[in-house]
Amino acid sequence: MEVKLKRDGLTLVGDIIKPDAEKCPILIFFHGIMSSRSNEMNKKIREALLERGIASAQFDFNGHGESDGDFKDMTVYGDMLDAAKILQYVQTLPFVTDIYIGGHSMGGVVASMISGCYRDVVKKLVLLAPAATMKNDAQRGDCFGKPFDPVNVPEFIPQLANDGKIYNLGSLLFRTNRTMPIYETAAQFKGETLIIHGSNDEAVGVSGSEGYAEHMPNAKLIVLEGENHGLDAIDLGVTVKLVADFLTK
Repeated sequence: MEVKLKRDGLTLVGDIIKPDAEKCPILIFFHGIMSSRSNEMNKKIREALLERGIASAQFDFNGHGESDGDFKDMTVYGDMLDAAKILQYVQTLPFVTDIYIGGHSMGGVVASMISGCYRDVVKKLVLLAPAATMKNDAQRGDCFGKPFDPVNVPEFIPQLANDGKIYNLGSLLFRTNRTMPIYETAAQFKGETLIIHGSNDEAVGVSGSEGYAEHMPNAKLIVLEGENHGLDAIDLGVTVKLVADFLTK
């Protein structure tokens, strides 16, 4: 079912998909930057979990997909406000038993930090190619390989996405990324964590996931040889199965 939530005057649009069961766990999964809840990864994850008796909650972040907001105003902190509103809504659903959180790329960073903030609510965490390197990138002035002045940050930096569209990444994203406490916040989450990263990820390095593994004692890192940032260069199904197995074991 489609769900619309209000967050600080913005409408967030998402879907709740559940199996035919009176009670079941649910995975809240966050998409990456310049993407949406309707991408192929989200679709395959929710379909696989549905077969395993697990519900899914997938929403478009502000400035993405069908949700309100201007993309150039998007920041990780703004996405965290979205994530908190979504999590609070999911807590009210009468069929939900356990709550799992997951995310891809920048959505993985949001997932890790919101899980640290809500460590008493979240049962398990899944990070797919989490973009934790965005902090170091912002400090040295690197936007997906495109250099910029990290002190005098431009108003926006145009970026060509996989869908062929050009997105303007706003100055505030990079200014806030420079000091963002990614690992410090994520480390507050003490539950089981699965991290999957492709060895050929040219968008965000494997080092970001290795940092999570170092800071989170209950984290397991799996590096898939030959896979890219989308984890679909060889077979996205491998990642989907690993996620489904982790959440149902």
